[in-house]
Parts: sequence; C-alpha cells; structure tokens
Amino acid sequence: MVSVDSGPLSSWRSYTNPPPSSSVAQHPLATTTSTPKQAAGLTPEEQWENATWLVTEFVLVGFSNLPDLRTILFTLFLLMYLVTLSGNVTIITIIHVDQMLHTPMYRFLAVLSLSETCYTLVTIPNMLVHLLMESQAISIAGCRAQMFFFLGLGCSHCFLLTLMGYDRYVAICYPLHYAVVMRPTVCLCLGALVFCSGFSVALIETSMIFSSPFCSSNRVEHFFCDIAPVLKLSCAESTGKALAIFFLSILVVLASFLLILLSYAFIVAAIVRIPSAAGRHKAFSTCAAHITVVIVHFGCASVIYLRPESGGNPSQDRLVAVFYTVVTPLLNPVVYTLRNKEVRVALRRTLARSCRSFK
Repeated sequence: MVSVDSGPLSSWRSYTNPPPSSSVAQHPLATTTSTPKQAAGLTPEEQWENATWLVTEFVLVGFSNLPDLRTILFTLFLLMYLVTLSGNVTIITIIHVDQMLHTPMYRFLAVLSLSETCYTLVTIPNMLVHLLMESQAISIAGCRAQMFFFLGLGCSHCFLLTLMGYDRYVAICYPLHYAVVMRPTVCLCLGALVFCSGFSVALIETSMIFSSPFCSSNRVEHFFCDIAPVLKLSCAESTGKALAIFFLSILVVLASFLLILLSYAFIVAAIVRIPSAAGRHKAFSTCAAHITVVIVHFGCASVIYLRPESGGNPSQDRLVAVFYTVVTPLLNPVVYTLRNKEVRVALRRTLARSCRSFK
C-alpha cells in the first residue's frame, strides 16, 4: 500500500499502486481510485462514483502565508468581532424594549442585526480558530454547510435591504396608507419570503458546487469556503457551473439593487415636492443610514461576485472578503446608531432607565 500523506494531498486516502497509462487515458480519475485490475473492470461511470471519496476534507489556506502576523490578525479580528456582536445585540435590545421603535422600519432593522450576527458566526469564529491552531482542515460536509449558510444569509441581506427600501418608499410616498400596507401580518410574510428566497438561492448554488467530486487539490485558497476557490477544485469541468452561478448572482445582486434604486427614485420625487426644508431634511434623514448600508453591502458583493474571473486572484479576493465578512458587519450597527436620531434617543432613554433601576 502507498500512503499519500504529504503536501496539499495530506487528507487524501491511501490507495494501491496506480493503474497503467492506458487507464489514465480512459479516465482522469483512475490514477487515484483503483488498481489496474479494478480500473479494467470498472466503467468510467463507476470509476467516477468511486472518485467521490477522493478528497475527504479541505485545507483552508487562509492567512498561512502571513505567519508573523497571525497573532496580530487574531487580536484585531477578535476585537472587531466583539464590537460587532455588542453593537447588533444593543440594537436588537433597544428595539425590543423601547415602545417608540415598534414600527416596521425598526423591526426590519432588528431582523437585519440578527441576520448580521448569524452571518458573522458562520465565518469569523472558524477563522479565529484557524489563526491560533496549526490545523486548518475542514470536512467536506462542514464546508458545504458553511457555504450554504453564508450564501443564504448573504442573499437574504440583499432581499432584506430591498424590503427596507420598499418600507421607506411606502412611508414617504404613501404616509396615510403606511399603517395598513405595512401591517404586522404583511411584514411577517415579507420577512419570511426574504429568507426563504435567500436560502433557496443558496441551496441551488451549493448543490451545483458539491454535485461533483473534488480531486484537483484539497487546498482552498481562502479563509472560508467561498464559491470560486472551492469550485476550482472540482474534478468535473466547472465552466458551465461557474457561468450559471455568475448569472444567478447577477440576478440576486442587480435585481435587488435596481429595485432599491427604483424605490429611491420615487422617494426623491416625493421629497422634492415637500414645501418646507425641515420636512425634506427629516424625510432624507430616515433614509440616510439605509442608503449607506446599501452602498457598502452591494459594493462589496459586486466586486467579489459579479466578475466572471472571480477567484483568479486569491490574495485580492481574501482582502475583499475580510472587508465584507469583518468590516461591513461592524459598520452596520455603527451607521444605524450614529446616523439615526431615533435610535440614539432610544439608547439614551434605555440607559437612563437602567441607571435609575440600579439606584
């Protein structure tokens, strides 16, 4: 028996002597999945089926090329992660305890904060563990689950920001009908639709990526299981899958962004008709935080996913990924607390009540 246990193939299983070159010509996977007798006795389809066990786990390359900075990166990312969690928990708590914020806009904001918290839980804790430990391995099942939840929450964010834009459209363009149009049952149904749609897209993309075995290598050139670095390890021809996922990403990102632009086109048209400057300023101020988050979120999503050559530059992709997995979730609670007067006032009210209760 020959044990393959070094280099990027450290997680591959042990196999017997490889088949002769004639078997290689018949099927590119025969060299690692069967003996000469087995290769001669198996059809290409059977050899392909056996090859699904070729790679048993992936190795996340992550920041292994920066060994001297691992402690610094761990400390920095941990602090940013704790601030992100604290900010999102604060927003959720304030909206829950303050009756003045029990409106559709702030309920959607609470859902966004909860979703952001789950979004960071999918990638950052695993990244922090890998920065500390020698082993950077992740099972194929774990990689599939991580990708599914990451894509599901990412797509849901796009749809949720679109829903929040529609909420602002109704509030500003049809204020007298707002309470009826955005009543609790409607908001609940729209919220459920947002997450069902997001995770449906994630299921389609994840199923496409993991429908074929992996044999090129087991090294994922990323710090989590993202689409491009995993897809390039597939044994099968991945060009068709890459194009299908690319166009599906265009559909999700651009369709959501265009609907938000359409909402704000009507909002701007309604605001310019408001006679008083104070009224116009108040209307714009309710949208400022949402616009900021939309620009950051869709900007990052476009840079990393709306490129046919995504994954061609792993170092660049990792840098952008750090921004939208670590920095962007940190910015959202900061933006919504600093740019939103009602949230700031509610925070002061909650802190004042807390201080009085301790006296």
